[in-house]
Amino acid sequence: MQDKLVSIVMPAYNSEEFISDAIASLQVQTYADWELIIVDDASADMTAEIGQKYAVADSRIQCLRQAYNTGVAEARNRAIRVAQGRYLAFLDSDDLWLPHKLEHQLAFMQCNEYVFTYTEYRQFHEDPAIPGALIRTRDSVNYHDLLKGNDIGCLTVMLDRKAFPHIEMPHVRHEDYVTWLNLLCTSGSRAYALHEDLARYRKSTDSLTASKRRSLIWTWQVYRRTQRLSWMKSLYYLLHYAARGIRKHYGRM
Repeated sequence: MQDKLVSIVMPAYNSEEFISDAIASLQVQTYADWELIIVDDASADMTAEIGQKYAVADSRIQCLRQAYNTGVAEARNRAIRVAQGRYLAFLDSDDLWLPHKLEHQLAFMQCNEYVFTYTEYRQFHEDPAIPGALIRTRDSVNYHDLLKGNDIGCLTVMLDRKAFPHIEMPHVRHEDYVTWLNLLCTSGSRAYALHEDLARYRKSTDSLTASKRRSLIWTWQVYRRTQRLSWMKSLYYLLHYAARGIRKHYGRM
C-alpha cells in the first residue's frame, strides 16, 4: 500500500458519451499522485475501448473489463481489490471533479487525522457549467446520524484504507449508502465534511415524485434487510429521514 497514493474507483457501463470528460477531470487535478482503476462492466458500446486508450497514454490509468455484466457494486469491488493506494476515492464515469478536489480533501484528512471524509457538490443535467444548487452537508455523522438521512455523495467520499482495510460494497440498491453505514457501524468512527464545492453529479431525468417514493421504499429496505433494525427502530429512523427531506426541500438543513 502506497501512503501518498489515492486510488480512484470508476465503474463504467455504456458510458462512451461521458467517460472522457470524467477522466479529463482527473487529469487536471492539482494533486497528481493518483491511480485510476476503470472497470468496464461488459458495455455494449465503446466505453472499454475509450478507457483502454487513456490507459495506454497515461500510466496512472488502468482499464479492466468484466466478462459479463455484474452490476456497479461488483465493478467497484474489483477495482478496490487491485487498488494500491492508502486512500480510496470514487468517481462514476458520468460525473466530474473540480481541479482542487483531491488536493484539498487529502490535506483536510491529513491535517485533522480523519479517516472518512466527504465534500459538498452540485448536480447538473446536461451542462456541468450550469450546475444546480449546492448540496450542503452536515459537519460530521456517525452511524446513527447517517441512518436519519444520507447526504454523503459517493463521488465525494475519500477513505483511509489503514482504518478500513476490508471495504466491500454489497449487491443491494443504495450500495454506497449501505457501505458507509457498515463502515461507521463496525468502526465506531465518524465521517467528516469538507465544506467546499468540489464535484459535479450528473442527475437523471426521473420523475421527482416517483424518485422520492422509491427512495423511501429503498431506505426502509436498508433498515430492515441490511442493518437488521427492528420494525420500531426502522420507523423511527424513516420518520427522521422523511422530515429531514422536507426541511431540505424548503431550504433548511
